[in-house]
Amino acid sequence: MADFLGMMKQAAQLQSKMQEMQAELGNIEVEGISGGGLVAVRMSAKMDVKGIKIDPSLLKPEEAEILEDLLVTAHGDARRKAEAAMQEKMQAITGKLGLPPGFGFG
Repeated sequence: MADFLGMMKQAAQLQSKMQEMQAELGNIEVEGISGGGLVAVRMSAKMDVKGIKIDPSLLKPEEAEILEDLLVTAHGDARRKAEAAMQEKMQAITGKLGLPPGFGFG
């Protein structure tokens, strides 16, 4: 019975830490870059795009397709960085609770 109560307490701690982490993820920002810095996408670790910067040299109608491709690439770069930040936070939480890496998270 003590093991069950310990597991319940650990589950409650995990839930509390997860809620804290979700709040923190909204404050973490990463920036994805493409085209050697010509395009940048800034997003939160919760995958919300916060801003896009485009070098003025790309704002030519005949280069619209290139710009579109660079935006997709920059967004992908930012998303990978946001996912890495989220994984880092998850590992910190599960490590503090003595859980194995990836416990219950995919």
